[in-house]
Amino acid sequence: MNKVTTLDQVMERVHDGMTIMIGGFNGICAPIRCIDRLAKSGVKDITLISVTCGYPGGGFDLAPLFVNKQIKKVIASHIGTSPEAVKVYKSGDMEVEYFPMGIWIEKIRAGGYGLGGVVSPIGIGTMLEAGKQKVTVQGKEYLIELPLRADIGFIKGYRADRMGNVQHRMVSPNTNVVMASAADYTVVEVNEIVDVGQIEPDRVGIPGVFIKAVVQGNAMEDHHKIYEDLWVRSGNLKRKEGANHE
Repeated sequence: MNKVTTLDQVMERVHDGMTIMIGGFNGICAPIRCIDRLAKSGVKDITLISVTCGYPGGGFDLAPLFVNKQIKKVIASHIGTSPEAVKVYKSGDMEVEYFPMGIWIEKIRAGGYGLGGVVSPIGIGTMLEAGKQKVTVQGKEYLIELPLRADIGFIKGYRADRMGNVQHRMVSPNTNVVMASAADYTVVEVNEIVDVGQIEPDRVGIPGVFIKAVVQGNAMEDHHKIYEDLWVRSGNLKRKEGANHE
């Protein structure tokens, strides 16, 4: 099955009120072309599942979704890295549901693997107990944290073949791998699309069975330029002498 498609075709599936997962971590290994297209779509009232709300310093990654006020609720571990998200939250136009990062990722894993939830002692005896079921295991109380799933998931990989098998490089697995199984329709944005057989089996980070659509992202050279320019502008990287990306 050839799963390669266009972002225009993918966006035909996206509509107001959806729950959408977006991979990456503070903008690192995020599906930035998918995010840009989502921001331009005008779709609103989104429940967003993302570990954080964007690149520190703002203006990148998920920032346009908050500027456009497309997000009605965020399920995350932290939003403070995104000034745009904080502004919308302070205005009262967005709800935020927080979970510790480990619990957040386990809730998604439970959603992807068909588990009824995860149990955790975090929050016992605090306001976090409100509305949650408890269970006692060997004399110790735990909260039951329910699974998280999404209508559609946008994740990032290094390259994929036409059947949706995904290869990662460096830190790109971050939240992307666990999200792949937890959406009804998972879209992977990659730097390269190759023919079936060109990715060695032991290099497959996400099997194609979890992927519904493969879309072309930025070529690796452009990808490097985008992030280098971003890090230089934000003061996190000094441009190499003689380099010119203008």
